[in-house]
Amino acid sequence: MHKEAFKLVYSNKKYLYLSSAIFLVLFVSLSIVSEFIFLSPAFVFNVPINSIADFVLIIAIALLSGIVTSFSIYRMRVANKGLKRSGIGFAGSIIGASAGACSCGSLGFSAVSIFGTIGGTATAFLTNYEMPLRLVSIAILCYTYYVSTKDITSNCKIIK
Repeated sequence: MHKEAFKLVYSNKKYLYLSSAIFLVLFVSLSIVSEFIFLSPAFVFNVPINSIADFVLIIAIALLSGIVTSFSIYRMRVANKGLKRSGIGFAGSIIGASAGACSCGSLGFSAVSIFGTIGGTATAFLTNYEMPLRLVSIAILCYTYYVSTKDITSNCKIIK
C-alpha cells in the first residue's frame, strides 16, 4: 500500500520537488531557530549531545511534513478531495514548526513585545512543552500519512 502510494504520487516529479523543498525549508529554519545552525559570524552546524532527541524530532517533522503535504495536494488535485479532509496534515506541520519557533530567545522576546501577556504566555508554554508538542505533531502527521496513503491507493484502484 505504501509503495504504491509513493509510486503514484512521486511519478510526477513536481510532487517530489515540492516534498524536497518543504523538507529543506523546514529543516533549515527549525535548525536555525533551535540553534543547531548558526549563520553569524560564520556558518556553524552543531548538535550537542543533550539535544540529539530534539534534532531527530526536527528531522522527522520536516520529512513527514514534506511527504504529507505532497500527498495532500495530490489527493486534492487527483482524487478531488477538499481541503477539509486534507487539512489535518497541514495542522500537524504548523504545530511541529511552531513548537520550536518560540523557544528561541529572539523570537520569544519579539512575541512578548508584540503581543504582551498573551505572547509571554504562549512563549512560556511552547518553551516548556516543546518536545511533547513535536511528538503530537509527529503523531498527527503519521495519522495523516496513513489516511492519505489509504485514500490514494483505494481511489486509484477504483479509477483503474
